[in-house]
Amino acid sequence: MSLTARYLEANDIPTVIMGSAKDIVEHCGVPRFVFSDFPLGNSAGKPHDAASQVRTLELALRVLETAPGPRTTVQSTQRWSQDLEWKLEFQNVERIPLEELQRRREGFDRIKEIGNKVRDDARAARQD
Repeated sequence: MSLTARYLEANDIPTVIMGSAKDIVEHCGVPRFVFSDFPLGNSAGKPHDAASQVRTLELALRVLETAPGPRTTVQSTQRWSQDLEWKLEFQNVERIPLEELQRRREGFDRIKEIGNKVRDDARAARQD
């Protein structure tokens, strides 16, 4: 997404990236960035929390209007939780029960099967 934003900006289309991976997004050098200290995949606000999502969008639009220069990062004041334990828990395989890891592995394997089928079907169609 960061590289797409840079391309759009080079073609005079202003962008704002909303993200949760500050180090990665800043390394890519996006023009405007709203950082939410949330688990990955939740950069537009908390799931099922319209107020959180609206606040994130409003902040992004303010950054778009007021960023003082290139590579501007603004951090959202929202918190995922008052307890920072989530940072230790999130995607930490040592803290995920074995049954949950197995469930996730099965889901990942199903997604890989679908991806492989799509790829194989596309190759077959090109050969026709």
